[in-house]
Amino acid sequence: MTTKDTIRAYFDSLKQKSGWETFLADGMAFTSFVTPIKQVVGKSAYLESTSRFFSMITAVEVKDLIVDGDRACALTRYQLQPPGGPAIESHVAEVFKVRNEKISSLEIYFDSAPFPKPPAAA
Repeated sequence: MTTKDTIRAYFDSLKQKSGWETFLADGMAFTSFVTPIKQVVGKSAYLESTSRFFSMITAVEVKDLIVDGDRACALTRYQLQPPGGPAIESHVAEVFKVRNEKISSLEIYFDSAPFPKPPAAA
């Protein structure tokens, strides 16, 4: 399976809401370049730190996919439904590295302005 095949299969599984986690390497590295920058290492840590986001996905569209060797950049659009809030559309640039048909690293870039802010601590 090529890098392109792996990334396409990951997004196809994400659209189906089934099996997308199998495309993640156990030791994957994740970085979100939204202020503040967030980094986690390991599949379990990634799934834990992104569970809220993944639970809100109602649709995902890959607008463009650029592949160069073991690296890929996907420009994506997510439709999200936060609990008790209005639907959100989020455009994301996702930079992947694939090794042995698994995503070994993922970096994301997006505008966080549309996302609800957690309540301020008193």
